[in-house]
Amino acid sequence: MQLQYAISQSISQALKALFDISVDASQIALQPTRKEFAGSFTFVTFPYTKQVGKNPEQIGQALGEYLKEDAKEIRDFNVVKGFLNLEVEDAEWLALFRDLMQNPDFGKAEASGRNVMVEYSSPNTNKPLHLGHLRNNFLGYSVAEIMKANGHNVMKVNLVNDRGIHICKSMLAYGKQGNGETPESSGIKGDHLVGKYYVLFDKAYKEQVDELVAQGMEKEEAKKKAPLMLEAQDMLLKWEQGDEHVVNLWKMMNSWVYAGFDQTYRNIGVDFDKFYYESETYTLGKERVEEGLQKEVFFKKDNGSVWVDLTDEGLDEKLLLRADGTSVYITQDLGTAELKYNDFPYDQSVYVVADEQNYHFQVLKATLKKLGKPYAEGIYHLSYGMVDLPSGKMKSREGTVVDADELVQEMIDTARQQTEELGKIEGFTPEQAKELYHTLALGALKYFLLKVDPKKRMLFNPQESIDFRGNTGPFVQYTHARISAILRKAGELGIGVDVASFDSIVKLHDAEQEVIMQLVNYPAVVKEAGNLYAPSVIANYAYELAKAYNRFYQEISIFNETDEQARSFRIALSAMVARQIRQSMALLGIEVPERM
Repeated sequence: MQLQYAISQSISQALKALFDISVDASQIALQPTRKEFAGSFTFVTFPYTKQVGKNPEQIGQALGEYLKEDAKEIRDFNVVKGFLNLEVEDAEWLALFRDLMQNPDFGKAEASGRNVMVEYSSPNTNKPLHLGHLRNNFLGYSVAEIMKANGHNVMKVNLVNDRGIHICKSMLAYGKQGNGETPESSGIKGDHLVGKYYVLFDKAYKEQVDELVAQGMEKEEAKKKAPLMLEAQDMLLKWEQGDEHVVNLWKMMNSWVYAGFDQTYRNIGVDFDKFYYESETYTLGKERVEEGLQKEVFFKKDNGSVWVDLTDEGLDEKLLLRADGTSVYITQDLGTAELKYNDFPYDQSVYVVADEQNYHFQVLKATLKKLGKPYAEGIYHLSYGMVDLPSGKMKSREGTVVDADELVQEMIDTARQQTEELGKIEGFTPEQAKELYHTLALGALKYFLLKVDPKKRMLFNPQESIDFRGNTGPFVQYTHARISAILRKAGELGIGVDVASFDSIVKLHDAEQEVIMQLVNYPAVVKEAGNLYAPSVIANYAYELAKAYNRFYQEISIFNETDEQARSFRIALSAMVARQIRQSMALLGIEVPERM
């Protein structure tokens, strides 16, 4: 922020003038003043005691007096131990407010020229999306939007896990028990229908394993020797060999799943610029494995399997190709990384994948470095923790994994119940009410999942997330709706909010100053969120801004104000808060209603 830098320059000059200490302004850190003390910014004096030969309070007092006299930005100061709290002139805040009001792109960085690819969702085509996928989708979408706001060229991609043993399990069960059932004939959404057969396979497979164990076989051996597992492995081999019957069954069942996924993606408001499919990337991955063998950076074991030795990097030996020639996850990841780079020569490729894959991505990056690939350094794993639910709050169809579609519907039902109880839908048509419930439900769900640092494991409480009070999406959404109502009333009264209509204001209320301070901090917040790949920074900013505005709304009259300039200013301030809430929530993929 320009104001902070100007104050840092003044402090730099003061240190030189008073104590003959040279400190560049860029090295002078200011932090927000704690709420219990007067001031906007705080400068810590402890680090200078040895150089100056005075105690922290004396240094703070001397600097404060100098700044109050010589720095036009500083109105007053107070010293608390080694903390110099600086109060900023109202004219400075007003000047900053006028600037941001006239800049519709406030908070958006200039073009950086950097290409950033963000890969997220990455579903398997053997089951529907679940709660963990929701955190993944919301994180990926939000990080991509934050990267755009930081001036980068962004491509959002989805790598679909459409091949492998897990896919064959659903196919095998359907072949045995499907009896020609389709999404149309059953009335079951395509991804749920295929997931049903995955569950049926798992149930029958476990029964076979238990039988073999009862016959005296070790459990690990039984898992490998169970007839269903052997059949699934045979089906995978046939698929890789292009067996017509197997490939046709695979295409049909995948098409059902894709239709189901598309419906879920539309419902939760995420999108992609490009889809990649593992069935199209694993062969290129095999070529990279062959390349590694030729370069002698990979090696073959006696059984014909191919490995890479990463012990020099503090990792282990890693299997790249099975003895029977079938690929493993890393095989196709080698191919996908190359395809992605060819399509979009990225400076950074962000993989949004759960923290259980931390080791996998270390291996991928190290393996690509072994191959000498120029895009290896750009790989970044945005690792996130699991999402838990309070016990008994919600049960899934299978009783183990929380289905995404079910969870979204439950959130919509909860939003309807809460909104009707609070009487916030007066005058809404049934269609408008339905749209509002969906907006609130997705706002509650996304905000709750995104306000937590991605790396942390978290507990999702559906009831708590949709509360209209506290650090929740609906609280921020309701603040926007409240401001929209104020702006509609101002329009009806013909009150203008252009800069010229309040240019003679010289004094601000504390609550007004706090709101402006939150507003002008937005670009720094967007930058920090981009540097940390953390939507939580944006979510908590939106909450703090909404909280500051609600304090302003409670303490200061708008329409009962007799001074026309003050009234126009407060309406303009409200309009800018609404704009900033819309922009920050959009970075989270959250819509805000105009009325509630």
